[in-house]
Amino acid sequence: MVAVLLLAVALVAASLTGAEGAPRDGGGPAAPKIGGHWVDSWVSMPQLTEPGNMPPPPFTQDDGVFDDATLRQTVRVSVGGRNLRLRFSNAFGGAALPITKVAVALPADGQAGVGSIEPRTSRPVTFHGRSSVVIPVGAQMVSDPLQFPVAPRSVLTVTLYLADGQASTSITSHPGSRTTSYMVAGDRVDDADLSGAARTDHWYFLSGLEVWAKPTTAAAVMLGDSLTDGRGSTTNKNDRWPDQLLDRLQSHPATSDIAIVNQAAGGNRVLNDGLGPNALARLDRDVLAQSGVQWLVVFEGVNDIGTAEAAPDAQKQVADSLIAAYDQIIVRAHAQGIRVYGATLTPFGGNTMYDDPDGYRERARQAVNAWIRTSRRFDAVIDFDRAARDPAATGRLLPAYDVGDHLHLNPAGYKALADAVPAGLFRQRPLPSTFGFN
Repeated sequence: MVAVLLLAVALVAASLTGAEGAPRDGGGPAAPKIGGHWVDSWVSMPQLTEPGNMPPPPFTQDDGVFDDATLRQTVRVSVGGRNLRLRFSNAFGGAALPITKVAVALPADGQAGVGSIEPRTSRPVTFHGRSSVVIPVGAQMVSDPLQFPVAPRSVLTVTLYLADGQASTSITSHPGSRTTSYMVAGDRVDDADLSGAARTDHWYFLSGLEVWAKPTTAAAVMLGDSLTDGRGSTTNKNDRWPDQLLDRLQSHPATSDIAIVNQAAGGNRVLNDGLGPNALARLDRDVLAQSGVQWLVVFEGVNDIGTAEAAPDAQKQVADSLIAAYDQIIVRAHAQGIRVYGATLTPFGGNTMYDDPDGYRERARQAVNAWIRTSRRFDAVIDFDRAARDPAATGRLLPAYDVGDHLHLNPAGYKALADAVPAGLFRQRPLPSTFGFN
C-alpha cells in the first residue's frame, strides 16, 4: 500500500508540470493528447436531506448550512484515467449553492473516510477557469477537466470551502454514504489534516466523478434501494454488493475496464417517491444522462411491495404496476442503446414492517420475480433471490447473510449477490439491428 501511494504521489506531482490538460487562454482546458471519452467512475444519487441527516451543529443554522466552512469527503472510484472532472448537485437546494473553492487530493494512506490528505497531491479544481462556482437551484455544475492520474479502485479526497454557506436548510446530499465526512470552520481546504473537525457519515453536494478513459471503457449503472446503497455493509470499507462486484471484475483483464456506478438510495421506490424521487422519475437524471453508460441493472421494488397495503387487491395492483414500470425502464433505456438486466427481488420473510401473516406481500414478490425470470423483456436476468434465500425457507434470507432485520444483508450476503452476477453480461458487443424498437 505504501509503495502504491508513493507512486501515486509521484504521478500526481509530475502531472503538475505536464502540458496535457493545461488551460487555454480563454479559460477552458486543452484537449488531452490521448483519445477517449468521459465515463462515470463514481456517483451518488442526489436526495433532499432529511432533518436527521443535516450537517451537525454549528454547520446547520436556522437559515442555512456550511457558513464559512470546509467540507472534506472521500470517494472510491471504479475505473481510472489520467484526467478527471467532478459534478456538484443542487438538485434539491432551496437557494443557490455558492462554492468558493474545491481541491482534489489523495487521502492519507489511501484510506476511505479519513480526514487527512497527502498534501503534495492536492490540486485545485476550476469551473470555466475560475476557482468558484454558483450552482442555481435544481441544477448541477461540472468542473473543468483536471489532469490528475486516477488508479482503478483508488480513494480520492474532495475538499470544498463555502465562504457564505448555502442560504437554505433544503440541501442536496446522499445520506447513505457509509463513508465518514469531515467539516470544520474556516477555509481549511489546503490543510493536510482537519484537526478538531466534526464528523458525519453522509455525502453533501458531490454527485459524481468522471474520468477520461480509453474508448473501450464503459459504465454499468446499478438502480436500486437500500440493498444496493449498502445498508448492513461496513462503514468506510466499501463492501456493498456493487463494490464487491467491482473487485471481482477488476481482478480479470477482460472486465477491468467496466465502471460500476451506484445510483441507489435507502427507502427508494420504483412507483412512488420515498427517500428520493421514484425510479421512473429519476431514470433520466441518474441513468440516461450519465457518461459512458452501456448497461443498467434494475434491483428495486421491495419497498413498493412492503409499503403497499397487505391485502389481495392492493398487492396485485402493486405487482402489476411494478411489472409495467420495469417495462417502461427497459423501453426508455433501450432507446438510448443501453442493455437492461433485471435482478429478482430478495426475500423479506420475518421483517416486522414488510412481512404479513397472510403472505400477500410474499405472493406479490413471487409474481414480480416470475415475470422478471420468464417475460424475456430484460436483456438478461440476475437471480439475486436464488443467491440470497434460505433453501429450507425460500421466503426468508439465508441466516448467514441476514444482517438481523430479515431484509438487509451483511457483507457476506452482499458478496453472494456480487458473485451471482455473470461477468459475461458486461462484454461489449454490437447491439442487434432491431434493438430499441420496443
